[in-house]
Amino acid sequence: MDTIWLSVSAGSGPEECAHAAALTVQAMLREIQGRAKTDITISVIESENAREKGNIRSALLALEGKGAKTFADSWTGVIQWIWQSGYRPHHKRKNWFVQVRPFAEPELGELFYPTDVRFETARASGPGGQHVNKTETAVRAVHIPTGKSAVARGERSQLMNKKLALARLASLFEDEQADKEKQSRSALRHSHWELERGNPIRVYDGETMKLKEKKNDF
Repeated sequence: MDTIWLSVSAGSGPEECAHAAALTVQAMLREIQGRAKTDITISVIESENAREKGNIRSALLALEGKGAKTFADSWTGVIQWIWQSGYRPHHKRKNWFVQVRPFAEPELGELFYPTDVRFETARASGPGGQHVNKTETAVRAVHIPTGKSAVARGERSQLMNKKLALARLASLFEDEQADKEKQSRSALRHSHWELERGNPIRVYDGETMKLKEKKNDF
């Protein structure tokens, strides 16, 4: 059974976006759990906490099951949340944005050749770094010609972390290819983010967590 990884990120947004990222993860879990019949399993394998308790800067989710690809597609893009900031009550802004992006294993030879990648393993620490696995499950994928690397440690097996590290490495190359189409990296990121912010795939009411608008079906 193939695993699909979804990255949920507040990007460089303020704390309100970190709260929106946490709400996005909650909404994903609720959507799957609320379906009467589903063979999709979803789990949060990594997350980065934000300043305020309960908020996150980013999270990585693993999905498996027959409908996982369709579910992932229905969430891929920018998610807009609308509410008055509780951190800055007098702030005029009410729209907060989160980016959802899939990670997938690259096709062989599509971005780089498998023989150009070296895998390094290490013991993955547990929650809060308090526990250490007896086996080396964390994996770093290194692209030898360029030195680019990506790490995965959230999955339970070395094999799954190897696949995830490779997918993350492929993502780095995809970003680089996209950047080359523009004059500068910063210009690309800014224009891309502004474009996506104007075209959210889902819009939620942040006070009630109710879906207000959805541009595709699941």
